[in-house]
Amino acid sequence: MEKIKSPEESRKALDKIFKDLTRSILHKDEFARFWIFILAVFAIVGVWGFILQFQRGLGVTGMRDYVSWAIYIGNFVFFVAVSLIGFLVSSTMHLLHIDWAKPISRVAEQVAIAAVALAGVIIVMDMGRPDRLLNVFLNGRFSSPILWDVTVITTYLAISALLFYLPLIPDLALLRDRLTGVPKWQMKIYSILSLGWNGDEKQFKTIAHAMRVLMILIVPVGLSIHTVTSWLFASTLRAGWDTTIFGPYFVSGAFVAGAAAVIMVMYVYRLRYRLKSYFTDYHFDQMGKLMVFVCLVYLYFNINEFLVPGYKMKTAEGIHLNTLFSGRYAGMFWFAQIGGIVLPVILLLFRYFRRPFMLTVISAIVLVASWFKRYIIVVPTEEHPFLPIQNVPENFVHYSPTSHEIVITVFPIVVAIMIITILAKLFPVICIWEYAEQQGIDKSYLAETPKSSTL
Repeated sequence: MEKIKSPEESRKALDKIFKDLTRSILHKDEFARFWIFILAVFAIVGVWGFILQFQRGLGVTGMRDYVSWAIYIGNFVFFVAVSLIGFLVSSTMHLLHIDWAKPISRVAEQVAIAAVALAGVIIVMDMGRPDRLLNVFLNGRFSSPILWDVTVITTYLAISALLFYLPLIPDLALLRDRLTGVPKWQMKIYSILSLGWNGDEKQFKTIAHAMRVLMILIVPVGLSIHTVTSWLFASTLRAGWDTTIFGPYFVSGAFVAGAAAVIMVMYVYRLRYRLKSYFTDYHFDQMGKLMVFVCLVYLYFNINEFLVPGYKMKTAEGIHLNTLFSGRYAGMFWFAQIGGIVLPVILLLFRYFRRPFMLTVISAIVLVASWFKRYIIVVPTEEHPFLPIQNVPENFVHYSPTSHEIVITVFPIVVAIMIITILAKLFPVICIWEYAEQQGIDKSYLAETPKSSTL
């Protein structure tokens, strides 16, 4: 879209932008209701599974004396990883003045908020006595990495929510003043959350200053959230976890998973709400290039993770590597490595595969591979403790998730999708005022048009 010059062009362009970017709020059909219904059904099944687990104990799961983290913690690490995309897109790229990333920033924050919120829920689901959760805050020890994890996750969620909300305030005022065809309670929400915004220059400067402070703050917090999670593993002597590279290794892998999730959400919004002029081929092309970069960094750490212990081949490390390379987890391992890292790098070097549909398909494969990668980080290592496994039942030796674990594991995935869906139905998926400013529309026009003259 060309830069807008005259006042009349600015008003018409702003009306069109407003109409297009509120389509996600106004668009209602049977598919939307059916989608929410399906998500709600899966969520209810997950709650039912958790209630049974709470009543009967963790014995309903496949976790035993040796494998005591299993699929829950693998799922937790995956969600923490996906949440880190908010730090990358909404903060780092903004601070570096990468303009093409601005329309994507709200999508990234939606994904980040949903992922980090559910990461905390997963920890509760993994607890045998979730009723004692408050003791973590009341009696937590600073020497425990678990307390650090709880602290950084809570802080990251708060900052991510603020980074989502602050640039939303001018848009909320636009919705309050212009939007029609929505329920009164929804308009009331817009009115309350807009905080009396009137669009003067001083308010925009305040928002810009506050956003910059948050963008800077979220950098160390974002790095900490996955670094601390990696320390939960690396602070042990177990083969597969006893390494000093887990911090940057986890962070680089998080960028891969998060970028894949954002690309998929972008594509859904582009098709569902007819936003091809906003999530353009150029944006997908740039996200594809970003995916190549983060995959290359992640590939380096993957080579480092296996080459160094493979070169030394200590007894415990040798057992672990053989299990991954050619043993029980070989299929999952090679899918994660080849399908989740190597092939995306090769394919995305070609422009054809950076087109929206092809990139989305690749991103879906990368996201699935990222989940499997977290699973094989957790489970195979626990199956090979230093202590000998003897005189125990067979189900202590090899772990397999039970149906209870599976439905409880599906629960956060479904609820995260539901959160993203609800946010898209309540708020514009692209920042209206920021996009309008990018197109050369002066901020003074944002508070000019009354509700009756827009749609």
